Amino acid sequence: MDAFPAFFPLAGRSLAIAGEGEAAEAKVRLFAGSPATIVRLTGPAALDPASYAGMTLAFVAAADDQWAMAAAEAARAANVPVNVVDRPALCDFTTPAVIDRGEVVAAIGTGGASPMLATMLRHDIEARVPEGAGRVAALFRAMQDEVRGALPDAHARRRFLRAALTGPAAEAASAGDMEGAKERLRAALFDTPMLLGAVQYIDARGPADLLTLRAARALAAADVLVCDEGAHADVLALARRDAERRDACTVDQLAELAGEGLTIARLVTGTAWRTEQAALDAKGVGTQVLPIAS
Repeated sequence: MDAFPAFFPLAGRSLAIAGEGEAAEAKVRLFAGSPATIVRLTGPAALDPASYAGMTLAFVAAADDQWAMAAAEAARAANVPVNVVDRPALCDFTTPAVIDRGEVVAAIGTGGASPMLATMLRHDIEARVPEGAGRVAALFRAMQDEVRGALPDAHARRRFLRAALTGPAAEAASAGDMEGAKERLRAALFDTPMLLGAVQYIDARGPADLLTLRAARALAAADVLVCDEGAHADVLALARRDAERRDACTVDQLAELAGEGLTIARLVTGTAWRTEQAALDAKGVGTQVLPIAS
């Protein structure tokens, strides 16, 4: 990872946009509808460090290289990170291609190397992110304290939220019925029976692009990873960073983990897993194959 992506909260923050012309206007449009206060700086004011005091971020857009450099230096003198349009060498951070769904924001960056590639990828991903995704996120933000209070155990809470994200509450929020969504989520919170764990078998020989979308999603959601020797690094990289990782487990140990309601991603590279799956089935443990080569 050559650059670390980070999200800056914009509510109550001020952003400086220095310069004039279409590039500066494009930055203004980028933040249209955001809760941030946009401060336009032109002329001598854009070269004065005092103009940037209290800003969270600064953007500089200018055709003149010397002016752009001077404005960037002024922002840095005020300890404000700065982005200079089309001049990666002058940037403290680069601006990604953004997918804006309100509470849900996705960003694709190339470190300034190929903005056109980032834009192309944004269009591909944007088609997969529903318009109502931001409203679904807003629902879970609004109900966060209630869910946490009712389900203090992190694993139980994660299982509930995983199911709720594809349930009636999420559907209502996506359609714009936020009050109905809250009622449905609250009802599910107190009426949903204990969710059982499962062992999901995933072919980990790699590379990762051979995985089905279903398998990739299961891997990203799993609570525990149990890996055969030789699991491909690209496959492992798709798992949650905070998922517990184990090199080996007996059938009894897998059954015990599933009995605790945990979802186990069983990353396999051979064929011995079939005997293991049969033993788990005999114990009444739910298993899934997502899918796997024979």
